[in-house]
Amino acid sequence: MAEGSASLEDVKTSFQKFAVHGDTKATGKEMNGKNFAKLCKDCQITDGKNVTTTDVDIVFSKVKAKSARVITFEQFNQALTELAPKRFKGKNQEESLQQLYGLIVGKDPANVGITKAAKAGAVDRLTDVSKYTGSHKERFDEAGKGKGKAGREDMPDTSGYVAAYKGSGTYDDKVKEA
Repeated sequence: MAEGSASLEDVKTSFQKFAVHGDTKATGKEMNGKNFAKLCKDCQITDGKNVTTTDVDIVFSKVKAKSARVITFEQFNQALTELAPKRFKGKNQEESLQQLYGLIVGKDPANVGITKAAKAGAVDRLTDVSKYTGSHKERFDEAGKGKGKAGREDMPDTSGYVAAYKGSGTYDDKVKEA
């Protein structure tokens, strides 16, 4: 029995991981129907023959409170108790429930089918600032960071000296000598 209770803690950990998946406001104490269906799919509880997604939705509706949209961990266990005999036909209730726990333990929500940003060779070549030439090259420093406004516009010298005057900053020295 100690082995069953240890696996129940592992199941609770997986429950919490799936409960917070895709919901920034979730605490991990309650799971919605979408995440319950995802858990069943990712952990291969739904097999398409014995347990379908429709079965999962029906069991979820059965165990949740009438007006609620989420289930707690206790209700989750109740749902697994109802799904276990369907998934593992021919085994007793306890054996099938332990096998169902075995499918869930240690699983994380899978991110299959999520679109990744494409990185083509042409994009890398076109966005490499070390290869820029001409006026575009002036917009970036040696590290490839943009210079901002200083790189886009000619900043006028407002120091008061005539442009290209070589003795800039030497007036005070000349006045002190005299």
